[in-house]
Amino acid sequence: MATEVLLPKIGFSMTEGQISEWLAKDGDSVTEGQGLFLLEADKSANEVEAPASGTLRILKEAGETYEVGTVLGMIE
Repeated sequence: MATEVLLPKIGFSMTEGQISEWLAKDGDSVTEGQGLFLLEADKSANEVEAPASGTLRILKEAGETYEVGTVLGMIE
């Protein structure tokens, strides 16, 4: 079963964030807890970890701003 990679809400007032960089590539095998991407929001940068283990499928590109809850990728 696939697991969605969502843009997390990090701050109380956060409504959107920008993926500054994917740390894993499309098609890479990732493990739960591994850093997936760098998220910039509210003037801070945070490393977001994989919610599951499997093969990463990137759906949204780095350098763009997305709303909290947006599906950024899938782990199959």
